[in-house]
This record gives sequence, C-alpha cells and structure tokens, in this order.
Amino acid sequence: MSVTIYHNPRCSKSRQTLALIEEKGITPTIIDYLNTPPSPAELSDILAKLGKSPEQIVRKKEAREEGIADLTGDALISALCAHPRAIERPIVVNGDKAALGRPPEDVLAIL
Repeated sequence: MSVTIYHNPRCSKSRQTLALIEEKGITPTIIDYLNTPPSPAELSDILAKLGKSPEQIVRKKEAREEGIADLTGDALISALCAHPRAIERPIVVNGDKAALGRPPEDVLAIL
C-alpha cells in the first residue's frame, strides 16, 4: 500500500490526519505541498481521484488573498499550483482513491 499525504505541518487537521494514518500502521509518503506543490497534471489527477472539482478544494479566504477566487476549471488548477496555500488540506491519496481529511476520519474509507 502506497499512501501519500499532502500535508501542512502547521495545520491541526493535517497533523491529526497524519497521526490517524500512522495509528493504522501505515508510513505514508509526506509531501509538504506548500514547499513542493503539485503540478497542474498532478492536481488534476488528485481531483479525479477525489471526485471533486477544483472549486471544491479551495480555501476561500486564501484564494481571495491570492487574487484567484474568481477562477474556475483549468485556470484555477494552475493558480492553485502557483498558490498552494489556497488548496484545502490535507489530501490523502491511496492508489486510485483519494480523500480530503476534513474531518480526519474521512481518510479511513480509502486506507
């Protein structure tokens, strides 16, 4: 099992989600997405696994602050990669499935 978490260590939900994964005996690949943001192709793949549109993973306050709140579709995907703090967190990927850790227990369905 290859589990990846797009993680922000300063976020309590992200830390709780990581702890929950580790409690299951899984050592995930940890990507600090603020320092290593996904490419547009990677984010598109993650969105497909989540079954969500880019608009559904936007942190609204941060998107406004970054000036990307009015974007949609591919333009929003590119903007989120350039401004990763506007991406909702954490996102956990396991094979062809992904889940948003809000609440952290939501990731249990894909582990």
